[in-house]
Amino acid sequence: MASPLLLDTDILIDYLRGQPDAIAFLKKTRRSLHVSAVTVAELHVGVREGPERQVLSRFFGLFEVVAITPDIASQGGLWRRDYGRSHGTGLMDALIAASAEMSGCTLATLNKKHFPMLETVLVPYRKSA
Repeated sequence: MASPLLLDTDILIDYLRGQPDAIAFLKKTRRSLHVSAVTVAELHVGVREGPERQVLSRFFGLFEVVAITPDIASQGGLWRRDYGRSHGTGLMDALIAASAEMSGCTLATLNKKHFPMLETVLVPYRKSA
């Protein structure tokens, strides 16, 4: 059986905006879907109070949320240190990578460049220009 997927924020933003490739990807996958607690925070940055926030809260109920443990925080900090300058890996991306690694998930993202520390990264579709 394939490992679970940890979905990066960019894919969920596309899905919530009705992007056809994101919708098709999430509908066809049969793997267990996870998100990092970092992604929960990132998506709440742009949410409006009221119905939009309620929809977002229900949406996260569809996924296993990976909490940021001290081990994930440590690994994420080290990866930010090691890959920040060379690959543009920010702290949030490093924490998402550590969440995937330590929870046994394959990361699904649209920006593989920010995740050189992971052996396997899935890019499920490409954005058209």
